Amino acid sequence: MITRQQTVRQAMRFQQPGRVPIVFWNRDQAEGDVLLYHLSLGVPGDGTPEQNLWDWQTNEWGYRLERLGDGTMGHPTQPYYAEAPEAGEIRVPALRETERMSAVSRFQDRCEDRYRLASLDLSGFTVYTLLRGFENAMQDFVLREPAFADLMDAILHFECDLIAMAARYGFDGIHFADDWGTQSGMMVSPPLWRSLFKPRYRQQFAWAHEQRLDVWYHCCGNFAPIVEDFHEIGVDVLNISQPNVMDLEYVSARLRGKQCFMMPLSYQTTSIQGTPPEILEEAGRMYRLLATRDGGFIGYVEEYGCMGMSADNYRACAIAFRQLQPDLLRD
Repeated sequence: MITRQQTVRQAMRFQQPGRVPIVFWNRDQAEGDVLLYHLSLGVPGDGTPEQNLWDWQTNEWGYRLERLGDGTMGHPTQPYYAEAPEAGEIRVPALRETERMSAVSRFQDRCEDRYRLASLDLSGFTVYTLLRGFENAMQDFVLREPAFADLMDAILHFECDLIAMAARYGFDGIHFADDWGTQSGMMVSPPLWRSLFKPRYRQQFAWAHEQRLDVWYHCCGNFAPIVEDFHEIGVDVLNISQPNVMDLEYVSARLRGKQCFMMPLSYQTTSIQGTPPEILEEAGRMYRLLATRDGGFIGYVEEYGCMGMSADNYRACAIAFRQLQPDLLRD
């Protein structure tokens, strides 16, 4: 018997999985092949909204997100560091291992034969922008590089400690979540990204691999100019979170057969406005563009009632990924 964990690994490593594995992200995880464990304390959106208009979520780094009871993770209000901090002023969260890993035993029992994925939740660049504020962060990258380096490296070093912790508890992979793209392009220029961020992420991903963890990387927006860079620096599963704004034919021409992708149905277009047949058609289109007969494709199902997704369309997304078969693929 092939386990669900093995099916995921076969898809990642192009070892001919018998079917397309599926991740159910924010509900019904037991329906899928992967279970998710949150490593962050004070996870954005990980609480029950208050019944009044305002609700606040404070992350362990100190940044706060304002919630409006609309089912979203919230919106940043003001930077935690209004001025770029000196190295000695940076408050790195405590590891708090006992508290952080208190639910691992129950989690492992629920996993059974599924793939065990530990998530940093928001990470890296995104944490930086929440701590400094977006406009401040953009200026830091070009005007205050030494101060940027101090804070960015503190964030990544803390994450590396969590990565090692996850490895000690027997997880299979580590999940990062950054957003490098807008609807139309990059937030920073590719040359700046390659100068400031690529070497840091390469080192971080190499550390994860040293701990025998697979690297899963989420990115929203159109980040096509650096999609090959992520493959180059060691991402094992790349989540193109907004396929509707990415040129998937471009991605296919460069990475099909090399990179494993985790793909949702667009939560801005198809999964919200489409019919079940249109959802099935779009899942097949992405599969034909990005998968091979040897693997390289993982389906991703997330409930987006806050964006207007109907219950029927949520179910249709899961059905669509379950119907994907290698005979749909070109050679």
